[in-house]
Amino acid sequence: MKLKDLAPLMERRRAGGLSYGYDRFRIDPAVAPLLWPDDVLEQFLYDFGDDDHFVTDYGNIDLREITWRLEKISAADFHGMPTGASDDGCIEEFAENPVHWVQNRPQEVGRHWEEHGTWMRPPLLIDRRLLDPPSSGLQVVEGRTRVGVLRGRLREGLHVAPDHQAWVGRP
Repeated sequence: MKLKDLAPLMERRRAGGLSYGYDRFRIDPAVAPLLWPDDVLEQFLYDFGDDDHFVTDYGNIDLREITWRLEKISAADFHGMPTGASDDGCIEEFAENPVHWVQNRPQEVGRHWEEHGTWMRPPLLIDRRLLDPPSSGLQVVEGRTRVGVLRGRLREGLHVAPDHQAWVGRP
């Protein structure tokens, strides 16, 4: 199953507007067999499953071959971690002004960064062996702003926890 195979579901979601919310999406027979955690399903498929850039970057992956686990990743491991080619450079743009990007979020996001030194919602990372062509290491799938804020806070000497939770998709 690839992103293009979910085009009918994505069309139903778009056509349904607000009435086709996430709760309805996650029980659709097209995605139910994936057995992905809700947080991953929402961020990966519901939010971006039909985004042209996202499909360009991740459309060749067999979604059934991904196993998602919540993992603890060292802050240092996020340094230089790429994202998809269609969004190349965006993490660095977010890192240039981390305070701005946090201020554009609800207040609890900023409080969480100050108190815990990390994000509230784990981003999605993927093992690059799943990509075409395959490579090594991890790649940011969703959460580019969060990872950019982390990099910027590190650079500016702001409070950053040593480890951060992230959903990691592996073969």
